[in-house]
Amino acid sequence: MKLDTLLRESEAEILDEAFADLQRSHVSHYEKAGEAFTRERLAKLFDLVVGAIETRSLAPLSAYADRIAIERFDAGFDISEVQMAFNSLEEAMWRRVVGSEPPGELAEAIGLLSTVLGFGKDTVARKYVSLASQKHVPSLNLKALFSGVEEGTTEA
Repeated sequence: MKLDTLLRESEAEILDEAFADLQRSHVSHYEKAGEAFTRERLAKLFDLVVGAIETRSLAPLSAYADRIAIERFDAGFDISEVQMAFNSLEEAMWRRVVGSEPPGELAEAIGLLSTVLGFGKDTVARKYVSLASQKHVPSLNLKALFSGVEEGTTEA
């Protein structure tokens, strides 16, 4: 069965799983926005992902990812919250694909799905970084990343 057909036929179950997963994660802004908002956004993302698989075009997903990054950034969502929505949908889609695709078609199906969702997550992340870099953000103290290295030590 074609991947897009499989996903469209499983849409209701995938969206229910993705919503339940997102709810279990207690993502504050999505909880505050409510079930209708969250389900609507997951459904829109689902439609764009499957559309990209059908048409082999990432342009509509790219435009959407840019727009939601701006909207969520302006609304105070943390990037992790938006990525969590993508991840919840991705996991539900993967479960459906892995459970339904014949072994010989699984690699291509997972490759397509991963490419499209990875592109969407990357687009959102790049836009978030761009937006955050336009605001004054206090410097980060990166010393904790280099524990065990004494100040002034130049050994490599």
